[in-house]
Amino acid sequence: MPIDFVQKTYGTVSADRQKELSGLEFVQGLASGTLPLNTIAGTLGYDVAEAESGRVLVTIVPTNAHLNPAGTVHGGLTATLLDSCMGLAIQSTLERAVSQTTLEFKISLVRSITPETGVVRAEGVVLNRGRRIGTAEGRVTDSKGRLLAHGTTTCLIFPS
Repeated sequence: MPIDFVQKTYGTVSADRQKELSGLEFVQGLASGTLPLNTIAGTLGYDVAEAESGRVLVTIVPTNAHLNPAGTVHGGLTATLLDSCMGLAIQSTLERAVSQTTLEFKISLVRSITPETGVVRAEGVVLNRGRRIGTAEGRVTDSKGRLLAHGTTTCLIFPS
């Protein structure tokens, strides 16, 4: 399945504007480009490509700018992709004027990522969403569907 890259802007969405949107409207706005992506997405070069209730896909094409001293993509990039897709998956289930933040997350790096890997997909899916706590899992795969990393998160849900 090809991924269409839409020209995105980077910045923040005001707290007042965020309160006007459901979590799904917010995350779909990031995916469509009608809302700006966070500035770290611009710094690292990742994109929110798809969003539906309880599921978010983040994509990136790794470059030499992402390498660690060993010549593979730094694990911190993979951690950021997982934190983003899993947290946004939780966000996509929230009502207006409700926010979330990561309490903790765990990742396992399974395969090396290099610039030759090509498009990397990080998919977050909600496991459980309660009134105060949400949990999600994430999988990072290459274009052939091979697992590169996976993780889980616990997020605190609170009124914004």
